[in-house]
Amino acid sequence: MRSVEVDLSKERMKFSAGHFTVFSASERENLHGHNFTVGAVFTTAVPEEGLACDYAVLKKHVQAICDRLDEKVLIAGKCPHIEIVHEGGQVRIRFAGEEMILPARDVEELPISNVTIEELSMLFLGELMESLPRELRPLIQSVSVRISSGAGQGATSKWGRANDER
Repeated sequence: MRSVEVDLSKERMKFSAGHFTVFSASERENLHGHNFTVGAVFTTAVPEEGLACDYAVLKKHVQAICDRLDEKVLIAGKCPHIEIVHEGGQVRIRFAGEEMILPARDVEELPISNVTIEELSMLFLGELMESLPRELRPLIQSVSVRISSGAGQGATSKWGRANDER
């Protein structure tokens, strides 16, 4: 069967979020934000009808993840140097003797060890693969997701059928 790469990188596929990167048990970046952009490339089989799938379905799943992360402070829930306490509608984030208190509705605790474009691209790829409808999965041969924190700075994570049978 023929195959093609479908590249989805719409203007709307983005999220604005605050974060800090942890460098060690005692050093981190200041809290700051980025306008992250997202691109996804699907290598897919093309059946005789000439249409691999409805692109709107793929875009919907990418956009849902963007929407969940948009206008949030992203915190690495698996970072051994950060203590996160949820109490009374607030989130207390403790690091190296410092404490930040934020409204819970503004925080997205992620199952990653650091908030970096590398970790975000792997998280995004995993969530995207899990959310894809079962009927699309047999046609998809590979997927790559790129998260950029600015022009010329991004990280790409890849999944391929040869590596994993989801």
